Amino acid sequence: MYYAIISEDVEDSLALRQKARERHLQRLEALKAEGRLLLAGPLPAIDSPDPGPAGFAGSLVVAEFDSLDSARQWADEDPYVEAGVYRQVQVKPFKRVLP
Repeated sequence: MYYAIISEDVEDSLALRQKARERHLQRLEALKAEGRLLLAGPLPAIDSPDPGPAGFAGSLVVAEFDSLDSARQWADEDPYVEAGVYRQVQVKPFKRVLP
């Protein structure tokens, strides 16, 4: 089943993100290689595809996991969590309808 991992950043998270970005992306690439990643990306803090120094307000990952518990465990182990990027992380079941 798919799960949406919705993360909200702390204020001024850009520098924290930059330090942990490579390890964060490696985990997403692993999900992609396993065919489990539906989509992933940051939520710009302003209405722009390149928010520059405004940075990001959070992230969204939708991926396939065996259970809600395994999705939560994966989310808890994110390098952005360890680096203090996220203020809050929610994991919810996701039902893909389109496309």
